[in-house]
Amino acid sequence: MSNPAFTRKENSFRTAPLDGATMTYDDVIVKTLLTMGVLVATGVVGWMFPALAPVGAGVAFIIGLVAVFKRNPSAVLTLAYAAFEGLAVGGVSKIFETTYPGIVLQAVIGTVAVLGATLVAFKFGGFRATPAMMKMLLVAMIGYLVYSVVNLMLVAFHVVNTPFGISSMHIPGTSIPIGVVVGLVVVVMAAFNFIVDFTVIEDDVKSGAPANQAWYNAFGLMLTIVWLYLEMLKLLALLRGDD
Repeated sequence: MSNPAFTRKENSFRTAPLDGATMTYDDVIVKTLLTMGVLVATGVVGWMFPALAPVGAGVAFIIGLVAVFKRNPSAVLTLAYAAFEGLAVGGVSKIFETTYPGIVLQAVIGTVAVLGATLVAFKFGGFRATPAMMKMLLVAMIGYLVYSVVNLMLVAFHVVNTPFGISSMHIPGTSIPIGVVVGLVVVVMAAFNFIVDFTVIEDDVKSGAPANQAWYNAFGLMLTIVWLYLEMLKLLALLRGDD
């Protein structure tokens, strides 16, 4: 769930680089496409060998922590994270697709739709991240993290035996799974995360951040995209039920 955009907003590189090379929007676009390309490529491997998913997730988690707390942006760390995260995402996708045929394409379309709509809102609607919005979003993300950890513990200790834990349980008096409501909230949170990412990118370009800062921006966008995609998978699975 962690998005380095929150850290970057406060600690972005604001001094001109020694070699005079400053970050452009094209730098971010190219590096984001390259990063996502690596993730998709290894995702194919993960799809073919789902058993690699836990290994990919574990290594990606460690690399991600290093990348978030490392002061200087790193192409190696960003691409390495994408590679191992791809193994995890590919394996998880195969499991969902086996259980719910067609769900992966639906999740991809949903993710692209949210990303596209958010980009349009940012570009033409004047939506920008504000300190107040970022604080609210951070609180919401911490709340969701607590919910996720508690849910995971309940499933791990067999307190709740439904497929998605608390999320699979219905809201009292309705046939709506709790996870559907939570999932819709998370989609909104992801959309606001994109706004934060786009705002940071815009600020970095305008302030003349070093060109290699684009790797950090690509890393942040990738985190949000992957998070939203995985949440889309879960939300769609809950909506489809046992179908």
